[in-house]
Amino acid sequence: MGSRAIISRIYRGEISADIVGRPKVWYSISGLLLALSIAGLLVQGLNFGVEFKGGSVFTFKAPSASIEQVRGAVAEGGVHQIIVQKAGGDWRVTTESLSSADVTKVKSTVAQELNVSADKVSTQVVGASWGGQIQKKAWQALLVFMILIIAYLSVAFEWRMAVAAVVALVHDLVITAGVYAWSGFEVTPATLLGFLTILGYSLYDAVVVFDMIKEVTKPLTATSKTTYSEAANQALSSTLVRSLNTSLVAILPVGAILFIGTTLFGAGTLKDLSLALFVGMIVGTYSSICVATPLLVQFKEREPKFKQIRENIARREQSAKRQARTAKVKTGARGAGDPSDDPSDDAPEDAPSDDAGATTDVRSTVTVRKVVQSGTRQQPRRGTRQQRRGGK
Repeated sequence: MGSRAIISRIYRGEISADIVGRPKVWYSISGLLLALSIAGLLVQGLNFGVEFKGGSVFTFKAPSASIEQVRGAVAEGGVHQIIVQKAGGDWRVTTESLSSADVTKVKSTVAQELNVSADKVSTQVVGASWGGQIQKKAWQALLVFMILIIAYLSVAFEWRMAVAAVVALVHDLVITAGVYAWSGFEVTPATLLGFLTILGYSLYDAVVVFDMIKEVTKPLTATSKTTYSEAANQALSSTLVRSLNTSLVAILPVGAILFIGTTLFGAGTLKDLSLALFVGMIVGTYSSICVATPLLVQFKEREPKFKQIRENIARREQSAKRQARTAKVKTGARGAGDPSDDPSDDAPEDAPSDDAGATTDVRSTVTVRKVVQSGTRQQPRRGTRQQRRGGK
């Protein structure tokens, strides 16, 4: 069967993947991604924008200038930390915090080097205190979001599902932040909006899977023939195609904004937002399927009810194997010789025994002779057909 046929059968739900039964594989992948992300955060660090660390921003139009020319013109004004971005037809240059005299010097240098009117160079000075307030509010929003998630899932489902969902959300945040660290993308308020958006998206995907698991596992009793893991994997397989389709439909336009919009149109603000959405949606889909669900199953399998179901199924399987093994032994014994013909079964209880205690086979002492008739056969005449019918 070709790969296309297999993918088609998976898409139609005819083949269920054993996702829940391979937690070590998914945890290993997640552990590797988390290790790389944490290493990026420690080694590279996040490139916070001017809104967080403060600085000066110069915006102007210079259609014929290149990035090197813009950077060189700003550096002529005595600036050291220069970040040049192009948003549409405008150049956006971010520097460290400058005094009023330094800002005026940079404006005149840019106007002279790039043939731009000094009045057309707009400036904006952002203090570090404002950036600190933004960070504080972002952490507060994240904390409130987490509390609401835990409260909602604990009431609508149970605390185990809430813990699994929160672990998946932290997993998504760390990996997305690691991508920002390694890529060097600037972290702006738009990035924070993207982070909060991917948290909601990941939570939605996890809730859909958890709701199906709750519905499938609700009828399980001590006499069930299906364990919680098997039922959860069945529920996950039934929602797998839906999750993948939803993720694909959401990722395509975000990918278009990230790769096409920022490349062709130079949408700098959209770039900061779209990267968080693009990475977060992919990681969120993976975590809700391969992290949150296996973790939930491991929590639930420790409950006495589901432990008893697993033990009962194992006991029945062991009994069935034992019966099959016994039947196989009996079938093999009958193939070698019918037990009904066993001489030891026909011997009387008081039959004499040899030194080994085995009964003596009486039939082995009898001589059987085959009698063969010789001469003509002496049989009555049958008569004609008419005589046999009663005629004379």
